[in-house]
Amino acid sequence: MPDAETVRWISTFLEARRAEAGAARNTELAYGRDLLDFAGWLAARQSDFATLDRKSVEDYLVACDALGLSKATRARRLSSIRQLMRFAVEEGWRADNPALRLVGPGKTKSLPKTLGREDLLRLIEAAGKKGRSAGERSRNATVIELLYATGLRVSELVSLPIAAVRGNPRMILVRGKGGKERMVPLSAPARDALAGWLACRDADDTAARTLGQVPSRYLFPGDGRAGHLTRQHVHLLLKDIAVLAGLSPALVTPHVLRHAFATHLLAGGADLRVIQTLLGHADIATTEIYTHVLDEHLKTLVLTHHPLARKG
Repeated sequence: MPDAETVRWISTFLEARRAEAGAARNTELAYGRDLLDFAGWLAARQSDFATLDRKSVEDYLVACDALGLSKATRARRLSSIRQLMRFAVEEGWRADNPALRLVGPGKTKSLPKTLGREDLLRLIEAAGKKGRSAGERSRNATVIELLYATGLRVSELVSLPIAAVRGNPRMILVRGKGGKERMVPLSAPARDALAGWLACRDADDTAARTLGQVPSRYLFPGDGRAGHLTRQHVHLLLKDIAVLAGLSPALVTPHVLRHAFATHLLAGGADLRVIQTLLGHADIATTEIYTHVLDEHLKTLVLTHHPLARKG
């Protein structure tokens, strides 16, 4: 187990990141887990953050590889170690950064999974049938409609306040990674789904007030500590809806719907910069991967439909 001094290093570093970079909570949690794992590995070898050297970091990355951790996970762990050591140097806790010149494994570049328009229609139809009550079915349909119509991250969707969608707006304000805000348009089907869900919510809120309860401020209330549906709940919900729609649950996740939103916009002629803004990407390079998805789609069309591409 890491000692109190090690925990202080990690907590102070994460607090500084939150204050200076406004990093997303999920990113901070991942960094915290990475650093605690590294600290435990060091402790088992009678070492700590103050005394580790470059070889210790290299050995740890080799151990992570031996455990079968992905390149992306190992790259993130090295990044968290490198940033912690840099912070330690700035704070005067260390004289050097032993991870400074280490090269990470790099991420395996893969094209994002997506769904076709017909699959999306089946998914939306199935969502309207999933649930024990009319309210649940309306909520589930709205979740799918919004994920596909807006390209929101699931964390952005579940934390959306109900006030953001009052008044049948054509645009909603979304708070994304690092607290950055952006405006996202709502399609007519998404607004229709929202209207139905808000009617159910208003009825539930009225009933709650008669019992002396305070209605949730979130669009999609939950029973947990956060007060709204969790990312995990939505993830599992989509799996169930996929099965109901006759789709493989392995192909359907909140992020796949986000990819579908971007890919279908690009195929429809939307400008890449517009898609970058809608998705809340800080770097256009992150958005450019969708051009490769479209390239693959076009190549498949040529190889399967062009007369000269057919065998024989």
